[in-house]
Amino acid sequence: MAFSLWGCKKDDGRACTTCNSPQTANFEVCDDGDGNATVNGENTGTSFDVYIADLEAAGATCGG
Repeated sequence: MAFSLWGCKKDDGRACTTCNSPQTANFEVCDDGDGNATVNGENTGTSFDVYIADLEAAGATCGG
């Protein structure tokens, strides 16, 4: 039931993390509730967890 209360609002419950690398400025990667990563408001079509793992494998630092 709680899901239906916030399911319509994409901004509520959105999980985001900040990433950076020597080649980029800081940027935010979010899981806006569909399970996919969103960068700069664009859905990447890639799972949030996979997207973060791929960024880190390429040398980016995300989170903490």
